[in-house]
Amino acid sequence: MSAAYFRLQQLISPSLPIGAFTYSQGMEWAVESGWISDAESLHAWLDSVLSGTMISMELPLLLRLADCVERGDAEACYDWSLYLLSCRETSELRAEEQQRGQAFATLLDKLPEASVWPELNDVMWRNSMDTNQLAGFALACHKWGIRREDMLRGYLWSWLENMVIGAVKLIPLGQSDGQRVLFRFTDTLDEACQAAFSVEDDDIGASSPAQAIASSLHETQYCRLFRS
Repeated sequence: MSAAYFRLQQLISPSLPIGAFTYSQGMEWAVESGWISDAESLHAWLDSVLSGTMISMELPLLLRLADCVERGDAEACYDWSLYLLSCRETSELRAEEQQRGQAFATLLDKLPEASVWPELNDVMWRNSMDTNQLAGFALACHKWGIRREDMLRGYLWSWLENMVIGAVKLIPLGQSDGQRVLFRFTDTLDEACQAAFSVEDDDIGASSPAQAIASSLHETQYCRLFRS
């Protein structure tokens, strides 16, 4: 098995020090309000975000950013990065995007092989990576020879796993119930990744109003475990 496989596992690990585990993306308020209360409602919530944001926006944009990296087109990468940030519907989601992007770029600075990549010292590329995590993720996948399909699968699984881990703490949900929610998605995630390849440029965008409402209310929630 090639090093690319193991490096992808490192990039999507919940232990990656970029702070992904500190955000709930509105889920904390959804639990507080009773929108999410058990495994079934958690599955419904995540499924709506999967179809309304991940398939239609994040995964297609990850592909666009990977194309930019492959072509060496820093300007287009920055344009898509700004578009990604504009699709985040609340100040909380935009702050998360930027903070995770900066943390990811800082991590790459410290990895032995990655630290010599010229993109990390280029202002335009760095601006993109400081805007969102996907730019740095696309760069790392390209440099390490990770296939596009595996890149999408890994990123999607990382998002889903972090959300379920958060839900286990918040609802609270038993570990077994959390694993059952993850298992229910395993039959559909590959289809989600394939669907992302067919999204045209003009169709890229997010439509998750419940998540946007929950995120906007979360930043004023009285008691919070997750960052806002």
